[in-house]
Amino acid sequence: MTSLTLPDIASQTALHDIPLDWVGMCGIALPVVINGQRLAATADAGVSLDDGEARGIHMSRLFLALEVLDSQAVNPALLKKILQRFLDSHDDLSTCAYLNLNTQMLLKRPALISPLSGWKSYPVEIKASLENGMFHVELNVEVEYSSTCPCSAALARQLIQQKFVDDYANKTLQHAEVLAWLGSTRGIVATPHSQRSTAHLQMHIREDGDNFPIEHVIDKAEKALGTTVQTAVKREDEQAFALANGQNLMFCEDAVRRLHVALKSTSTVKGFNLKVVHAESLHSHDAVAKSRWNWRR
Repeated sequence: MTSLTLPDIASQTALHDIPLDWVGMCGIALPVVINGQRLAATADAGVSLDDGEARGIHMSRLFLALEVLDSQAVNPALLKKILQRFLDSHDDLSTCAYLNLNTQMLLKRPALISPLSGWKSYPVEIKASLENGMFHVELNVEVEYSSTCPCSAALARQLIQQKFVDDYANKTLQHAEVLAWLGSTRGIVATPHSQRSTAHLQMHIREDGDNFPIEHVIDKAEKALGTTVQTAVKREDEQAFALANGQNLMFCEDAVRRLHVALKSTSTVKGFNLKVVHAESLHSHDAVAKSRWNWRR
């Protein structure tokens, strides 16, 4: 029986001579090891198709180059090697290579007061590119926190003051009575509104690092914000959280400025593009603020 050569349709000439910026695959499921954690991830892998006459790239070669992620810890050096392999396997077609990894980093977080603790999940994206010999790495992280509106807090305090005047004007004050008033809904007639908020941290990081500063960046962001969302809590933790919110009133503008200062002092971060979203409880729209430093457009 005669053995036939399998057809290679991708090697045919394209109908239109048009180079393409990015060709590859998105949503490739694979395991990765990042900072000692083995995580489920998805990858987007692609290269430029600079030869406009070539009909397509060799996608299987990109897929096979990702196998190393199953056995080696992800760091900038490994990503650069993978991208170089993308280009080596397409040396007659491409000059740029791209790889995005998306996963969820799990960190165990303690409660504010009690001995409880629980796991929090942080969306993480690592983006690497090798374009005309220039290697670039980007780290994107999302951090959730609570934000209490300063304007709402001021308006609530004014209503409480007015209620106090209404109840105690021209009356002799008794300590026990005022204390009971302060602890009742009769006295505290209004409370400020707060919302679950999200900080989107998009960062250029050092290409020569041994790992990714994910936990360090998250720690700095949460410390700067002061009201990160909690996991397992008891009543004393919930009370401490209410206190933290009351002492950290912030508009979205305040939050993004706090993050700007914190990340600018982080040695592993070379530049950033920040966005905070306060999912308003007063409005049906969100309040958003952005800030950038040393960011390549």
